[in-house]
Amino acid sequence: MTVSKATISAIAGALAIGAFLVWRTLSGGTPSDAHIVAVTVPQLSVRAERGQELFAANCAACHGQNAGGTGQGPPLIHRIYEPNHHGDQAFLIAATQGVRAHHWGFGNMPPVAGVSERQVADIVAYVREVQKANGIF
Repeated sequence: MTVSKATISAIAGALAIGAFLVWRTLSGGTPSDAHIVAVTVPQLSVRAERGQELFAANCAACHGQNAGGTGQGPPLIHRIYEPNHHGDQAFLIAATQGVRAHHWGFGNMPPVAGVSERQVADIVAYVREVQKANGIF
């Protein structure tokens, strides 16, 4: 029986993906504190200042002070969350409905109880202004 190079490549690729998924599951997918980023907070607009307060009350426990990340959740001041990849609506959906883990190994994000769409919009204004000040736009 002859096995083609394409078949061997496909099997090798599947094994590599499987090994990665096993590593990600066993390691939590994120090395300890390696994901935490240093964040510069700019002069904020009035709306973003409201968002900063709301972020501190509702999001910082997991996403860190100034959205720099923690051991409980990823940084939002990261290129993964730039507007072209995760639009403002993605933040609204995550906050109001929760979201399945898909970029990080922290597990699924539950909905944030008691946060209105208007409040999420203020939080997003804050995150976007901080992202921009840190070269993410």
